[in-house]
Amino acid sequence: MFNKVLIANRSEIAVRVIQACRELGIPTVAIFSEPDKDSRHVQMASETWQLEGQPAKVYLDAAQILDIAKRAGADAIHPGYGFLSENADFARDCAAAGIKFIGPSPDVIHKMGSKIESRRVMDAAGVPVVPGTTNPVRTPEEVKKLGEQYGYPIAIKASAGGGGRGLRVVRKAEEVDNALAGAQREGASYFGSDEVYVEKYLDHPRHIEVQILADEHGNIVHLFERDCSSQRRHQKLLEETPATKLDKDLRARLLASAVKGAAALGYSSAGTVECMVSGNDFYFLEVNTRIQVEHPISEATTGIDIVKEQILVAAGHKLSFTQEEISQRGHAIECRINAEDPAKNFMPSPGTLSRYELPHHPWVRVDTACYPGYTVLPFYDSLLAKLVVWGRTREEAINRTKVALNNFKIEGVQTTIPFHLAMLDDPNFQAGEIYTTYVEQDLMKRINLKSAAPAAPAAASGDAATIERADTRSFEVGVNQKVFKVAVTELVDPSKPRTVVKASATATKGTATKMETRTRSTTASATATRGEIKSTMHGLVKEILVQAGAEVKAGQKVIIFEAMKMESDLVADRDGKVTDVKVKPGQTVDAHTLLLTIGD
Repeated sequence: MFNKVLIANRSEIAVRVIQACRELGIPTVAIFSEPDKDSRHVQMASETWQLEGQPAKVYLDAAQILDIAKRAGADAIHPGYGFLSENADFARDCAAAGIKFIGPSPDVIHKMGSKIESRRVMDAAGVPVVPGTTNPVRTPEEVKKLGEQYGYPIAIKASAGGGGRGLRVVRKAEEVDNALAGAQREGASYFGSDEVYVEKYLDHPRHIEVQILADEHGNIVHLFERDCSSQRRHQKLLEETPATKLDKDLRARLLASAVKGAAALGYSSAGTVECMVSGNDFYFLEVNTRIQVEHPISEATTGIDIVKEQILVAAGHKLSFTQEEISQRGHAIECRINAEDPAKNFMPSPGTLSRYELPHHPWVRVDTACYPGYTVLPFYDSLLAKLVVWGRTREEAINRTKVALNNFKIEGVQTTIPFHLAMLDDPNFQAGEIYTTYVEQDLMKRINLKSAAPAAPAAASGDAATIERADTRSFEVGVNQKVFKVAVTELVDPSKPRTVVKASATATKGTATKMETRTRSTTASATATRGEIKSTMHGLVKEILVQAGAEVKAGQKVIIFEAMKMESDLVADRDGKVTDVKVKPGQTVDAHTLLLTIGD
């Protein structure tokens, strides 16, 4: 077994891996960006190290993370999902350093990281693939020819993409130029490759995936399927297992093909074979060579700890069960509780949680790293929690999920809870009549969601008066990136409650430090002025679509902006002429930064 595991991730998945390691008796190493210093995974780990650099980029700094792993004496790295979890070069670097990457082999990651190569492999293994190209396309002319060949709609996809990134749906030839440029741009930005391919786009398909577990001794099993069709912008909102209204024969063929495809790859570790189901046919979509966000619902219905099994497999153990020993019991639903406003097209909503109360029921599990006072940062994705609910039947699971959502109290940010409640009450969802564009093309047009009134901000944790009157407080002090816990006792002059007279500190490793208490100031954002296009939050200017002097119409897209891993369009609020462009593509800006102005 491993002596120490470094978790190359943050938030709820880092917490989840630490919990599995604790059960296996393995010490853990947490890494964190400076804004993440108070995160739950940092509080839970056996050892903590701070990453140096820009918060939005440090979890992708493979060299720094590997260096910390060596310095900490970790002999394994668990990448979680996202970030470096599907980076074949990082997996190779880990192997070269004598550190086990908890995941499949670098060669498998590399093959499945390319949509084109993965299609070739699965096609050769006899797994059905959607009609499309096996070679990359580069010009609009090539795409238009394929559109005529397959018939519109078609999908342009980044070869190295995933999770809906670098994907554009084209319904007529006139849309090809912009769609191709957008897919190439996102592919280069998110995955470092502008290579794209084209395939037939299936209208109203279901997104069904199969959970795979395989060891390094040739044993491969599936943990049944999950229905992930409830999406917006190709990002999942709700998942469930088993998939409802799935033909028995189709299910058997789907599960068998997933195992066959994994065997053809020589797969080991946890992974997911994702497919699109249309009618009574299914087509291979991609293999996610990592743990999935929605893995808990498979755990809820099979009783198997997928993360723990993933760690054991990486340590050389055989799977602790056979396919015949796995059975599925009941029905499970997962709601992704995001800090987003569904009434405003799921706009991200960073902020501080003034209230955070979890539902407590025997059939509920909540995977989260949040707590009252936690700040939802603008640098990362918007996931607050994964609400997992089990029922003996789908109907019972739906009813229990509604109860749990109503008992989940979050204030300080907008959340997707109102959307989830509306969806669970929707007759189409209850009947199992869902598909990948159901939310955007159907549900959102029929439900009326309103933004919740902003909650009053909570008193700051660490209020100056409280701090000064505390007997002892615990701090963490960073020395050469490693973090040490320090107990601090402060003595104050009662007549001067905001002046620290003396502070002494003791720690196993560290020196006494004089502490100063400062009051916190806040600055209100400027009121938006007509003709001034400002950033909605901290984010990245991806592309500027107009130049100074250009005439624009109200509602016209002028800037493509990215925040919390979500790309959005900023539009002109009036007719006029662009008088000044204040930023450049690739520039990171703070909230309410003036980006461009539109005059008469």
